[in-house]
Amino acid sequence: MNFKHKKLFLWIVGAAFFLIVAMACSPPSTERVSRLVMFIGVDVSGSFQKSGYYDDALTFLSNYIYGHLNKLGDLAGLRALFVGSIGGHSTNEPKAFHPIHDLEDKSVREIKASLQEWFPPRDTITDFNAFFAEIAAQTKDRNLTLAPICIMIITDGVPATGVREDKTTYEQINLDPLEYLSRRVTVRLTYLDPIVAKRWRDNVPARRVRIWTVPGEIMEGWREQMQPGVELAQQDKFWKWVKDNVDFRVRARKF
Repeated sequence: MNFKHKKLFLWIVGAAFFLIVAMACSPPSTERVSRLVMFIGVDVSGSFQKSGYYDDALTFLSNYIYGHLNKLGDLAGLRALFVGSIGGHSTNEPKAFHPIHDLEDKSVREIKASLQEWFPPRDTITDFNAFFAEIAAQTKDRNLTLAPICIMIITDGVPATGVREDKTTYEQINLDPLEYLSRRVTVRLTYLDPIVAKRWRDNVPARRVRIWTVPGEIMEGWREQMQPGVELAQQDKFWKWVKDNVDFRVRARKF
């Protein structure tokens, strides 16, 4: 080895040594990496408004979004967030999704004001199939297929498509666009009537997609978890309730 090559070799060894020392002295990162992709659906049908849960659902949803955006309690942080409506004046009506940037750095009050502005409950159709198809398209277009996906919906759960509801109505809900969209896809429906919740669990065809339903009478209990005079970030009882009842980790179905 000539002098020039030896000098280069010693420089590389020295640089590697200092890099190793620097890495060893650096404190380990405690920040959780945000991987979860969340789609939120707001039922803007008149039937959901008439259910009596609409305002309570928007208030809860505002806290829920704020909690995930700021990783409060033990809630997962978000890699991406999209918020859209489930409804329209006709079936297969395309809807826009508001991205995470429209809600970041907003307070709970400001988030609710945005939701009320974006999603006034005045539509006549509740088309879940169009909503799920749009989620699949957005996920593929944005190359988010490798991330776990949570679809959180506030709704009465009734597919109002202009025809009479019966058992077959739920059998016609199409989750196929979501089935192989990601390794883990969970659909969470909140504020349903208990009978409707059971129909989603029993009659909606699903293979890999996990379905979790929370009836409205259970959802109303979130307010009782709030401690007066305590900052939202320190509302440990509330965030645990959210984790245990809404963000419950659903097991895959067995075949």
